Amino acid sequence: MSAVETSLRTFVSDRILARNPVSRALFEREAEPLARACEEMAQRFLRGGRLLAFGRGASATDAQHVSVEFVHPVIVGKRALPALDLSAAFEHWVPAIVSEADIAMGFSDPTGDDAVTAALTQARAAGAQTFTPAQASQDPFISQELGEVAYHTLWETVHVFLEHSDRGRDDVGASGFLYPFLGGERQDTSAILSDVASSIRAKASEDERLREAAAADQSDAIAETIAAVLRRLDAGATLLMFGNGGSATDANDWAIDCVTPPPKGTAIRALSLSMEPANITAVANDIGSEAIFLRQLIAQGRPGDVAVAISTSGGSANVIAALEEARKRGMLTVALLGYDGGHIVRSGLSDLPIVVRCDYIPRIQEVQASIYHVMTEAWRAWKM
Repeated sequence: MSAVETSLRTFVSDRILARNPVSRALFEREAEPLARACEEMAQRFLRGGRLLAFGRGASATDAQHVSVEFVHPVIVGKRALPALDLSAAFEHWVPAIVSEADIAMGFSDPTGDDAVTAALTQARAAGAQTFTPAQASQDPFISQELGEVAYHTLWETVHVFLEHSDRGRDDVGASGFLYPFLGGERQDTSAILSDVASSIRAKASEDERLREAAAADQSDAIAETIAAVLRRLDAGATLLMFGNGGSATDANDWAIDCVTPPPKGTAIRALSLSMEPANITAVANDIGSEAIFLRQLIAQGRPGDVAVAISTSGGSANVIAALEEARKRGMLTVALLGYDGGHIVRSGLSDLPIVVRCDYIPRIQEVQASIYHVMTEAWRAWKM
């Protein structure tokens, strides 16, 4: 490892670990309010309410993430809950469709967004419940990451209250592993609130452990990836990012972070292939879902560019197909993965794999966000 990469390794480790004290303070304070918000959300869903999420720029990707998690939950056997991402025109959409049973969830960076605040005010006036993640830090990356942990806990634990209403008890069945500290005994709502808050703290603590593991085990791989991508960027490369579901929203967020630098920062050439609904649906309809990134990469990718795959499983067929094509085109391949890296690692499809070693998707995604934000910081700070 070169002197630059050694310095990068220290930077990466320090920046990943810097999230943990902020996380501990936030979730110690916010766990009980989040549990109460889950209870209220469950009651509104049972009354026919919808979750209306919105934001602008990188914050819009949080609204995308919320929508896909509630509608298409990874919790096997859980109901699909009505959620919409209204970011494209939320100033008009929210007042046009909000009803008193709805939930409005607004996202912005720590500096705030007057339009988001106004839309939340309109929703509240119509009788909707409103929610915005607490701003845990003035660092927009850290604040967004911990906001993701917060809204993940909302969709994970809202099902506890839905099932309590259905059954009159807190038997969470086969999904019990998702809810630390929840038992099978009949109990009243106040007891559930207390245990859900404990569960939320446990989830945040697991993230903190995973960040520590990533700092210890993956900092070399992350530093090597930062350096290799910097060399490509200096030669004129573009980053082409892609993923499915929640990973699609992360690809979108990462690309937006790259092209919208802070004041006096520099833009990084990046695209997200997950941000193309017309292309994705056309290719999926006419060819098949396995080609949704492949077809775009054929059109957009050039020798010397960088293909950046995000996958929790490492086994998504459309991600694999795109990486295979990127290899044929002389592109550098980078993969941000979960579990053990899956087929992508076993088949050597990524020149530079980074693996969050966890088998639960929300925690993988939350730590992946810390990693790619630190990588973006480093691309702006370092010269090779």
